[in-house]
Amino acid sequence: MNSSEPPIVVEQTFDAPVEAVWKAITEIERMKKWYFEPIPDFKAEVGFATKFNIACNGRNFMHLWKVTEVEPNKSISYNWSYEGIGGDSFVKFELSAEGPGSRLKLTHTTTKDWPSDIPEFTREACAGGWNYFIKGTLVEYLTKGG
Repeated sequence: MNSSEPPIVVEQTFDAPVEAVWKAITEIERMKKWYFEPIPDFKAEVGFATKFNIACNGRNFMHLWKVTEVEPNKSISYNWSYEGIGGDSFVKFELSAEGPGSRLKLTHTTTKDWPSDIPEFTREACAGGWNYFIKGTLVEYLTKGG
């Protein structure tokens, strides 16, 4: 992904109230069940930072996250980068009520180009990953009463 491309946007409705989705995207024990199990800690507080490794296709990707904005039960944003790999981005989760359920809009914006020679950083790979998490594992987690 590079900064000249439009952000990746993934939207999903859930048969769960905003509060339940908020907990799923901000409480560490819930996040580990649908998102990234190796996350050591997470707090929905501006300035909170965490790092964790995900091994993929023989490479290590040390994720670096730093929370930049929080509006409880409405939105959370964090800076997303990788240790030792050029590139930088921001991820924003926005929640709204939709009938008895809720809607989540995820926006992933690249602010500094990612290396073009790493397949995991193509736009298609990133969009596929977000669709897997938001429309796949998060839906499944919340459907099971997460």
